[in-house]
Amino acid sequence: MPNRQPLPAIWLISDKRNDASLHEALRRLPRGSGFIYRHYHLDDGERVSRFYQLAHLARSQGHIVILADSAITAREWGADGIYGAPRALYPQRSGLLQLATAHDLAEIGLANRYGADAVLISPVFATRSHPGAGALGTARFRTLAQYAKMPAIALGGMTTKRANTLNWPRWAAIDGLS
Repeated sequence: MPNRQPLPAIWLISDKRNDASLHEALRRLPRGSGFIYRHYHLDDGERVSRFYQLAHLARSQGHIVILADSAITAREWGADGIYGAPRALYPQRSGLLQLATAHDLAEIGLANRYGADAVLISPVFATRSHPGAGALGTARFRTLAQYAKMPAIALGGMTTKRANTLNWPRWAAIDGLS
């Protein structure tokens, strides 16, 4: 893995709905957690400005900062890695940490084939991000995760309580950590 520190156990993902609480959330996260910056709702200038604000705070707390964008943009902005669908990551081997998203076995297969450093499998539980979408549930999540050749991160409706119930070493949340 290209990153100099171990892969974090807990990941905070940015979104329009948690933007107002991100400063507090980044401070509350355990030192050395991960932060995935998306903020797709902002125009380019606002997005980069907000990234720099949040990345500075995240790094001051010892967190890894991942950008949902291309490797070129991640390098320009100084991110530690990139986040996206497996096809969007490949062939961007660039010394950056690569986190792939996956919702099914086919996407996990692509993440394996393209050499992602970790895969976020979702939605484990019902989530506001995808209202009405079927959740994987604990058993299906674990089945999919066993096919990943890299660390699997549980995403979707995750909270500290659900992470404890799931008993999985790595998890991510938007609302559940904000």
